[in-house]
Amino acid sequence: MYVQIDLDGPAGTLRVSGHGLPTVELVRAPGAAPDAHTPIGTRKPALLALSVDGEAAVIRPARGRLLRRSYRVDVRVEGVRYRLVPCGYVDSRFTRDRRRIGTLTSSGDGKVIDEWDGDPTPHDRALGTALAAAFGTGASPWWETLADVVGELTP
Repeated sequence: MYVQIDLDGPAGTLRVSGHGLPTVELVRAPGAAPDAHTPIGTRKPALLALSVDGEAAVIRPARGRLLRRSYRVDVRVEGVRYRLVPCGYVDSRFTRDRRRIGTLTSSGDGKVIDEWDGDPTPHDRALGTALAAAFGTGASPWWETLADVVGELTP
């Protein structure tokens, strides 16, 4: 199934669509300055608006700090809970109601590589692709990140 990903990080817009898929749109608030580390430009929930087929959805990206779990992105759509959370350096696990449904990879360049467990629903495919494209995937383990921070502080 072909998935169209239109990401404009500087403008803060993402649109995922395709034949048989719901259209997913994620927009950063107008005038909000983009951060350099997130493809969509922010991880602040108050600055993001998510819709799935024109219906508003709740999105809650975590702050993206020291721990892999801090890079998670939670979404609630029509009573269904989705989560994208890093599970390696480049990959993130995608779950629906706490059950793993796939592994996604994206370096933040608007391209997503997906590996699904079984047959994902159109909502699963569109939303997982959108989250991976908007926030990127993967993260270093906490101890490696801490070592990098300490290394930056020492002369």
